[in-house]
Amino acid sequence: MNEKTLREELRENLIKIIKEKSLSTNVTRVLTSGRTSTYYIDAKMTTLDPVGSSLVGRLILDILKPFEIDAIGGYTLGADPIVSVVAALSAETHRPLPAFIVRKEPKKHGERKMIEGPFKKGWKVAVVDDVVTTGGSTLKACRAVEEEGGEVVLALTLVDRLEGGRENLEKEGYKFVSLFTRNDLLDISEE
Repeated sequence: MNEKTLREELRENLIKIIKEKSLSTNVTRVLTSGRTSTYYIDAKMTTLDPVGSSLVGRLILDILKPFEIDAIGGYTLGADPIVSVVAALSAETHRPLPAFIVRKEPKKHGERKMIEGPFKKGWKVAVVDDVVTTGGSTLKACRAVEEEGGEVVLALTLVDRLEGGRENLEKEGYKFVSLFTRNDLLDISEE
């Protein structure tokens, strides 16, 4: 099986899991952004599932191949399972990637860190989130990385809700990639 066919198979398997475990339709939910939606994506039901987690990690490692990065991290809680599986799976590659987590606020004791885990000034990193709506959480993580002396090479997400997140991140100068969009999940053609 060639690399493209394998990637397509992984994507097909992952989208089935997301639809089965993470997607709720015909509901009313308030999102982190404050917006109200008639569908909800609880991506942690996929990223904490053994098969879903493995698929997410493998697909993200594939996306990261052309980028020169030193680590992967993101804003807690959405990024936590993703960066963990990517770090674990990367140990079996020629380029192991440490993971880090950006806190919602600095720790109030000890070293009072905003970033937990192995993170070094000067590192080039990928910042990941599970679902992007407006990009607010991803932007917070990117800014925290930069405040600690890191460089964000790529922002990526499992699902882009297509509600301005890409535009907001790109307007701030970040390259943005999503594995899927809401249209993939809701079977809507991209217009």
